[in-house]
Amino acid sequence: MCQLAQVSRASFYRSWQQAEPDEAEMAIRDAVQRAAIGYRRYGYRRITVVVQREGVAVGAKRVLQIMREDNLLAIRSRKFVVTTDSDHPFLVYPNLAACLHLTDINQLWVADITYLRLLREFVFLAVVLDAFSRKVVGWALSRSMQSKLPLAALNRAIEERHPAPGLVHHSDQGAQYACADYIHRLEEQQMLVSMSRAGRPWENARCESFIKTLKYEEIDGRVFATLEEVERNVEHFIARVYNTTRLHSALGYLSPAEFEKQHACGRQQQFASLPLALSFQRHKEIESDAQQD
Repeated sequence: MCQLAQVSRASFYRSWQQAEPDEAEMAIRDAVQRAAIGYRRYGYRRITVVVQREGVAVGAKRVLQIMREDNLLAIRSRKFVVTTDSDHPFLVYPNLAACLHLTDINQLWVADITYLRLLREFVFLAVVLDAFSRKVVGWALSRSMQSKLPLAALNRAIEERHPAPGLVHHSDQGAQYACADYIHRLEEQQMLVSMSRAGRPWENARCESFIKTLKYEEIDGRVFATLEEVERNVEHFIARVYNTTRLHSALGYLSPAEFEKQHACGRQQQFASLPLALSFQRHKEIESDAQQD
């Protein structure tokens, strides 16, 4: 073979020895491959955190290179379907969430509705998240988009959290969230109503992010035949994966449960939780009456 290629034997064996990987490189590649297979929907940044938690010293660029070479990069399908009907006669509330400075859980809840495609039908999922920790505190699944669906998710969140009066509930301007039954339930709990402006889904970005994660990591790529089947999978994903083990970059690569536990420990060591605050931008500092005189 060397004679046909006009290459000396010494050069051939030298290149073979240089190309042989060492044990450290093989250990890094093995850790990245196991993490990528175990967390098939993670991007390279989260895979880096998973590998580093195992004690392997590797950077994000090296992980990206290995995942690209081994064809382990996740492929995302981007879709956008409008499910919000904001053309209704109900009262629309202002966006209070944009002015909040969160310091603890149960200060701001965000809610939304999305659809899930089954084998022969569509079903609808309503979720309620705690905006501070990104934890799903309530959810409900149904074949109908009527107000009973988000009400079931809201009641589940109230039973789970027992929030104090003054919590801000944020959603879009959909008829399900603006109807009298839903608003009455919020007023019973002494919650403040907040809504995104029409055509601005990014004003409810935390909920939109969860829905994208749910579809990308659990729903897409699977075929569900019945409502009961998808309900079992959604319950497992929320309770066993998303809330407890999935890493969130916005939380310092902690899961919502880990983030809440860490925050509670820090709060006990320092001081009681700060009250909910409003943060308004100013053109200039407001002078006191004494200074004006």
